Amino acid sequence: MTSLVVTLILVALVGVILWRSVRIVPQAKSDIVERFGRYHRTLNAGLNVVLPFVDRVRTEIDLREQVVTFPPQPVITQDNLMVSIDTVIYFQVTDGKAATYEVANFIVAIEQLTVTTLRNVVGGMDLEQTLTSREEINRELRVVLDEATGRWGIRVNRVELKAIEPPPSIQDAMEKQMRADRDKRAEILEAEGSKQSAILTAEGEKQAAVLRARGAAEAEVLQAKASAEAQAVRARGEADAIAMVFKAIHDGNPDDKLLAYQYLQTLPKIASGDANKVWIVPSEMGRALEGIGGFFGSVREAAASGGASPNGSAPAASGAADRNGAAAAPAVEGPVVDDLTDRGGYGRPPVLEDKS
Repeated sequence: MTSLVVTLILVALVGVILWRSVRIVPQAKSDIVERFGRYHRTLNAGLNVVLPFVDRVRTEIDLREQVVTFPPQPVITQDNLMVSIDTVIYFQVTDGKAATYEVANFIVAIEQLTVTTLRNVVGGMDLEQTLTSREEINRELRVVLDEATGRWGIRVNRVELKAIEPPPSIQDAMEKQMRADRDKRAEILEAEGSKQSAILTAEGEKQAAVLRARGAAEAEVLQAKASAEAQAVRARGEADAIAMVFKAIHDGNPDDKLLAYQYLQTLPKIASGDANKVWIVPSEMGRALEGIGGFFGSVREAAASGGASPNGSAPAASGAADRNGAAAAPAVEGPVVDDLTDRGGYGRPPVLEDKS
């Protein structure tokens, strides 16, 4: 009975020893093993064997990239304005031994180092530069933190500024400034639009005026050409008419008596105008009357002699007197002239009466 109990105790002891001797480490983790209180080795992922009751696993290290968000930190800018900045750190443990023995709490150490570095970087910038230079701040923070945490077995992959919050009064002033800038840009755009519209309108009016002037000039040119052509046609017609009249007159071979008679017919037309108040009798009037008197005297003599000598000798004499108008002019008798004046002036031919 006693041997059975001892056997059971030995089996249990062997089981405990075997259980304490085998250590299974998950993927992306590592265990720090101490032997008699000193660092012995680092257990990687997989099945590991340790000495029970001699080796002790102090801590388990997570080798994956970790994200830590730090609470807002008050930071004073170069222009003495207090801003609140939230930061996010992305880091990864690369050396479990250094992360365990070089620093007591690497999370707190990274947070404090981030705060001091952030105040140092932002303290050299004004508010506007701080709000617009996030990439520069992130880059400087990452460089400083990666250099400082390298001896702790930690690699800082990325640093981000999650929020930058200025004081409420500064936010109100910034909103007013932004509103004023937007209103200014809107007015500038509206003014530029009005300017462009006025320019386009002026150009359109200018082009329209040019086209109207060009059209008027072309119309005047065409009218002038048409008028010139019409005048040329009328001149050619009048020239042809004058030439025909001139030819007809010369072909008819008129004598002085006919010309004098036509002259007398033209005189009433000269005086027929309403605006004619004074009628000046030309100096050729006497000669015309003498020619007409000679003509009608010759006609009367021819009529008188026609009854006395029917053989036609008197008409021959009369024809001779007609051919010599100047010699026949003194033979004009008074009744003939009176007859011309009594029968309506010089515009109508006189009526010859047969006094035989």
